[in-house]
Amino acid sequence: MLYPKNLEEKINFLKIRELIKEECTSSLGQDFVEKMSFSKESKLINRLLDQTEEFRKIIESREFFPSSNFTNIHPFLEKAKIEGTFLYEDEFHEVKLALFTLSRCIEFFLDHEQEYPNLFQLLGLVNLNNDLLRAIERIIDEKGKIRNNASKELSLIRSQILYEENRLRKVLERIFKDARAKGLTPDDASITIRSGRMVIPVLAENKRKIKGFIHDESSTGQTVFLEPAEVLDINNELKDLEYMERREIQKILTQLTDQLRPYIPELRKAFHFLGMVDFIRAKARFAIKTGSNRPLIEKTRQLNWFNAKHPLLDFALRQQGKKIVPLNIQLDHNRRLLVISGPNAGGKSVTLKTVALIQYMLQCGLLVPLDPHSVCSVFDSFFIDIGDEQNIENDLSTYSSHLLSMKYFTQFADKKTILFIDEFGTGTEPQFGGAIAEGILLALNNTGAYGIITTHYGNLKQVASKNQGLVNGAMRYDVDKLEPLYQLEIGKPGSSFALEIASKIGISKDIIGYAKEHIGEERVKYDRLLTKLENEKTKYEQMIAENLRKERLLEQRLKEYNQLKETVEKNQKKYIQEAKAEAKALLDQVNRKIEASIREIKESKADKEVSKRVREEIEDLKIQVKPEKKVIHTPEMKVLGGEIQVGDYVRLKDNGAIAQVIALKKKEAEISIGDLKSTVKSNRLEKISLGEMKKEKKSFAKRTGYDTNSKMLDFSPNLDIRGKRGEEVLPIVQNFVDDGYMLGLKDLRIVHGKGDGILREITRNLLKGMNQVAKIEDEHADRGGSGVTLITLKM
Repeated sequence: MLYPKNLEEKINFLKIRELIKEECTSSLGQDFVEKMSFSKESKLINRLLDQTEEFRKIIESREFFPSSNFTNIHPFLEKAKIEGTFLYEDEFHEVKLALFTLSRCIEFFLDHEQEYPNLFQLLGLVNLNNDLLRAIERIIDEKGKIRNNASKELSLIRSQILYEENRLRKVLERIFKDARAKGLTPDDASITIRSGRMVIPVLAENKRKIKGFIHDESSTGQTVFLEPAEVLDINNELKDLEYMERREIQKILTQLTDQLRPYIPELRKAFHFLGMVDFIRAKARFAIKTGSNRPLIEKTRQLNWFNAKHPLLDFALRQQGKKIVPLNIQLDHNRRLLVISGPNAGGKSVTLKTVALIQYMLQCGLLVPLDPHSVCSVFDSFFIDIGDEQNIENDLSTYSSHLLSMKYFTQFADKKTILFIDEFGTGTEPQFGGAIAEGILLALNNTGAYGIITTHYGNLKQVASKNQGLVNGAMRYDVDKLEPLYQLEIGKPGSSFALEIASKIGISKDIIGYAKEHIGEERVKYDRLLTKLENEKTKYEQMIAENLRKERLLEQRLKEYNQLKETVEKNQKKYIQEAKAEAKALLDQVNRKIEASIREIKESKADKEVSKRVREEIEDLKIQVKPEKKVIHTPEMKVLGGEIQVGDYVRLKDNGAIAQVIALKKKEAEISIGDLKSTVKSNRLEKISLGEMKKEKKSFAKRTGYDTNSKMLDFSPNLDIRGKRGEEVLPIVQNFVDDGYMLGLKDLRIVHGKGDGILREITRNLLKGMNQVAKIEDEHADRGGSGVTLITLKM
């Protein structure tokens, strides 16, 4: 049960529908978006969520899945079901492309039954083989035209047309050449076509000099387009052949339509499946954009949500470069109705609308923007009272319309109901409005319903604190800065901070004092206490956060100290021994030099030249043994010896990428970097340890600025350029091949489609001129044929 009728408009779900429609690739999926509705069946909701979650995994895995030609062929089926009618060539071409997409979807789910069981179950809707597709392919070519060999008669007719056209052109060229030589035609003229017949242009003053039939004249009247009498019979023959061709094509299309007609019931079911796939994919795409997840759904009614976000508000804030404040909320059988209070513009209504929209999205089978470990429940009824419902035609005031909603709520709400009421009790005199709201709140609590209510009334806060089933909630507010924090705190009521805000703004003390006297001392104390509690809570949270930061920093420093201490103790003796050995060797060298110098001076009897040379040699020795300045060296990569085995960590010599060996084949090794696998020559690899592998990943990224491993994790060997313009394709293909070659891959794949062959020609011409490319070829016919180019790179 939903209330009111315009519920989806009030919670902005209509905008959600539009955004999901934009993610659909055809009207087939958009029709399902329109039919999407609130459900109270837990099994159905779980199945819809599982389907969408599985499709999200398909998208994120980057597995190839058909993304085009989800065509709505139902209008063609309506036309084809009438006996004697036939589909045109372009219509059969659309049906052919759509059937091919259908076939690829079916093949994908058959190949991935284990990974995507819920999506695989959708194949139960399809009872169609490829016989019809093959029949259409025999008649319609890749460009959507009838093939020459569609029938023997058509083949003969088209051959005759080609012969007559060649004969006609030869005769016309001879006549035109003679006319030009005699100066009967304009200088820049050429043979052309008018009214479907080949003609020659002749100057108007010379039109009597050539026998024939005039079909047209130029805009200036100076040139006429004449069909020479000599070719009249040939043109007539061509016209007859064209009529024969048209009749034969109509006959072929009628026969093909007759072949299609018995398949119409199965085609309707099959394209119902295709529309559902398009719809589920659109929901998955929307979920990725909104950061949505599949929560847990429990039979015991509860809301235990973490980091919930209003998707539309999140979009709007991201466009402004801002971040949304996520919402945490907990409701259970002891605390079913949450009464939220707090200052104006503090986020009460946003919180209410966030919970309402997410709950409604969930029960429409959509993944929702909250953490995946959040717990949700399914409700049978969904009631909401938001905004001004003033009705002039029925002579209803705003308050009267709210009371009518409350009447409906109290009559029909039960323990399977979730309800949302914004600004409860407002619209009339506070004393009476508060009392009525209090009575309604207690009545709603007695029904066992769940929900959220926002209010400014103090008496409702007190009622919520004294009755089981009700719980207070407050929107936090920074009184010093006069700024809302948009954080919900459950368990205590919130203050409106009216006096504090008025004082900060600069309202005179006399006015504020007067207000305090008339509010009553008890109410002022109550509000002051709430403000004090809020301020103290903020201070304590800041202190706790600072202490946690210091604890983390202390733990980090202690860990670093212990590691350093352990390293020093471990290497101390070794360093001392090495230093002693070096010092002894140096001392021996110096002593030998000094002894030799003394001996040489004695032998030369203190000759001045000899003494001078000896002193210079000693000075050189001083420089050699002088301690060097401290230089920090980057440790070189340690390469382990021994034969490379399966499971070893290795580094590619030419680009520094780190990988693990998963298989060995003669002189080649199959390696994995993250989820990406590749085959490389064994002589390109160096064996390293696990520890070295971790260090090298960091140091290589710092030295080169190019993190090969991260790049490889993000890189897909499949590139889809369908729908791109020619000038867009060149840099995309160039970068794709460069990255693949840099990462040491051998095989790449580019999907460009068949169409007119323009993208294929541009792509392959570019690939032929690239030094990195060893070979290009068509994909297997079952996997795309000439619509896909396979690339083998040089190793």
